[in-house]
Amino acid sequence: VSTMNAKSSSAGEGEASGMRNETLGESGCLGEAKRRRVIRVAYVIAALDLTFLFMQMGVVPYLAKSLGLDSVGFGYLQTIFGVLQLVGGYIFGRFADQFGARAALILSCASGSIFFLLMSLSTNIPLLFLSRLPGVFMHGIPGAQKVITDMTTPSQRAGALGKLGFCFGVGIISGSAVGGVLSTKFGVYAPTYVGLLGSLINTLIAVVWIPSQTKPKSDHHVTEHSDLFSIGEILRLMKFPGVMQVFIVKVFAGLPIGLFMIMFSIISMDFFGLEAVESGYLMSYFGVLQMVVQGLVVGKLAGRCSEMTLLRLSVFVFAGVGLGMALMRTVWHYCVIAVPLVFAFSMLATITDSILTKAVPSSDTGAMLGICASVQPLTRTVGPTIGGVLYKQFGVSSFGYLQLMVNLGLFVYLLKSKIPLEEMKSQ
Repeated sequence: VSTMNAKSSSAGEGEASGMRNETLGESGCLGEAKRRRVIRVAYVIAALDLTFLFMQMGVVPYLAKSLGLDSVGFGYLQTIFGVLQLVGGYIFGRFADQFGARAALILSCASGSIFFLLMSLSTNIPLLFLSRLPGVFMHGIPGAQKVITDMTTPSQRAGALGKLGFCFGVGIISGSAVGGVLSTKFGVYAPTYVGLLGSLINTLIAVVWIPSQTKPKSDHHVTEHSDLFSIGEILRLMKFPGVMQVFIVKVFAGLPIGLFMIMFSIISMDFFGLEAVESGYLMSYFGVLQMVVQGLVVGKLAGRCSEMTLLRLSVFVFAGVGLGMALMRTVWHYCVIAVPLVFAFSMLATITDSILTKAVPSSDTGAMLGICASVQPLTRTVGPTIGGVLYKQFGVSSFGYLQLMVNLGLFVYLLKSKIPLEEMKSQ
């Protein structure tokens, strides 16, 4: 009887496996060629989204000044946007889990359209503040990450997510350049008109080219956790093996350099003595580095080394970057330091996102990506206060020493602790 039961069980498993394989062929995975095409479309949407975002970032200070907003008011404007992004990141991720990556991308692109529409109508300060509200759902990168996560196997994920950094480089370079040209030749509102049109096109691309189902049918199930925002849900995800430890590393490893980047506009003027045009060149240099590192380095290393090895490497390089920042005196020093800085930043972001999405059930990858996406808005929210105190009281070198100490501590922690990295199966 036990032999018959074993055979029956084996046959059942074989049939189930066959059904799963058939499902994969019929589902959002669609086949290798179509999967690659959908992933490429996600890259295009992300690159365009970032381009439009950087276009407006360059003109907002001038628009705010023309409307009579002082530096303190501009700080409030930036803080509001950071808080909205912080709160909206997790809500957006939960929305993606419940309604699919396609719906989430459409929501992000449509919110971008409303954002640029309100900006184009901002002829006074209240309307300018009102234009920040759609930012709560503007999460093009997490939306693209959700598509890529659904459409790739765990072994492919780190490399595929890494290529999004290439899109980030494209967005920095093209957005900054195009925004500057448009505002100079056609006025401060010109980039917002282009952003509005572009966001509408991006929405159409998401509607037409992203399939309604981007993960295998076998991965879909009705979740009992229907609330779009719940502290309990966040805590539940943090209880999966290794998630809390890796997330803590993700937050604190990049925090000191995040504070430095928030203060960079002031540092570039006061410490490096750069003009606006020279600062623009420096941002373009960062964009090129980002493209090269993400496009040529991160993906290849992800395919050859274990994720824990790369996590330790990124933290160790960050510590070295901190030492370099503590000793730098000129902008040329900073240009040299930027190479390992971009490598560590890109590697840390890619590897932690890959580890964390594989550590939770497939039904929660959107929420996990939303939590990860909230790290930068959190830094932007608290950064101006903390960064301002550090810069005023201790100077530029304080960012470097903080970076060195924090990452040396994290590196020792990663060497001594055995973080349980367990890949969750589809649930």
